Amino acid sequence: MLIIIGFVVVLACVAGGFVLSHGNLLSLWQPFELLIIGGAAFGAFLASNPAKVHKAVLKNLLGALKGSKYKKALYLDLLSLMYDLLQKSRKEGMMAIEADIEAPSESALFSKHPSILADHHVVEFICDYLRLMVGGNMNPFELENLMDIELAAHHKEAAMPAEAITKVADALPGFGIVAAVLGIVITMSYIGGDPATIGSHVAAALVGTFLGILLAYGFVAPLAVAMEHNAREEAKFYECIKICLMAAVNGYNPQVAVEFGRKVMYASDRPSFIELEEHVKNSQ
Repeated sequence: MLIIIGFVVVLACVAGGFVLSHGNLLSLWQPFELLIIGGAAFGAFLASNPAKVHKAVLKNLLGALKGSKYKKALYLDLLSLMYDLLQKSRKEGMMAIEADIEAPSESALFSKHPSILADHHVVEFICDYLRLMVGGNMNPFELENLMDIELAAHHKEAAMPAEAITKVADALPGFGIVAAVLGIVITMSYIGGDPATIGSHVAAALVGTFLGILLAYGFVAPLAVAMEHNAREEAKFYECIKICLMAAVNGYNPQVAVEFGRKVMYASDRPSFIELEEHVKNSQ
């Protein structure tokens, strides 16, 4: 929502300042300039990225417009689930959670936390490493190293959409110049004609440069930054899972393990110790 508000502010200030300076908004409406700039940028985006990045960009664009889902409530559900799983394994033995991690959709523990169960990748990450812990053949250093390798690959992949959009933003001013040059070429054919006609064509050419820069720095670049923020929020969520599991592997009881996870959160999303304790109790 904030990104949409930001876009509205950009448009209002640019258009409002132009109108207050006695400009005519209709003179900025140059659909063919937009076609050149937008079409060239989109074509370059298609050519420079594989299909998997195209799909990821579409998904991340929707996520950027909606905002990050990794808020305090989701973290509380995550830590409550981690507590339930670790508590059951501590009381009844690691083999007791085997059914839960092999079929999480049928697990009573996972079903208590539908917001976590709805995220297939998070559930898979939790279950994969609990499965390794159930096997009992990896020491904590090996397990942590494997987690770090997987998370590094995940974070790199999550950053690809934002990087692709950033490159589009970098290219847009250049495509604006392309549109402007083409406009000047058209204007040359009117040399010696009506000065008003020549002036309108020059103005249209200059609008191409204006649109390329405005789209780059007013819309596309902020969108890429918003996608980067969402990727970092997602990375922090996975880091929280990792810390909880590593604390359990190192012998800490479930309550302390989830406290380790709570400590790695961003301050804006971190619940207090009492909030976490009450949420865990209420979910039992």
